[in-house]
Amino acid sequence: QEQLPAASDAELRGLDGEIATRSAQLQALQQSCRQMEAELKDLNSSMTTSEIAKEIEALRKDCASCTEKLERIKSATNHVTPEEKEKVCREQQLYRREWRRRKRMATELLDAILEGYPKSKKEFFEEAGIETDEDHGAVLPATV
Repeated sequence: QEQLPAASDAELRGLDGEIATRSAQLQALQQSCRQMEAELKDLNSSMTTSEIAKEIEALRKDCASCTEKLERIKSATNHVTPEEKEKVCREQQLYRREWRRRKRMATELLDAILEGYPKSKKEFFEEAGIETDEDHGAVLPATV
């Protein structure tokens, strides 16, 4: 730097002003660049025209199949009347109550037998050939 001529105060103030101007331009360009990158990211994440066309076609097919299914259901002649539904519900409730009653009776009887039985409950069930609801995965239906 010793080989360069010394700058006057006016030149230094001019250079400082130019630096400030260029810094402001740099910040404006960086802000513009960030906005453009954000816009590019949005555009890259959105669907293309061909993808949207495929999506619309798939949705139209889905809508058509649902409409067809709805028409089939509406035109069906085997609707269940409220009286039939009520009858079936009453029967299910009756059978569920009977199942509970019989299961309770069997459990009480088996517990009475097992009081004097020297082996385990599992061994007794195997010897007697007793199969429980749980062995077959049968579950009492919930009340409606």
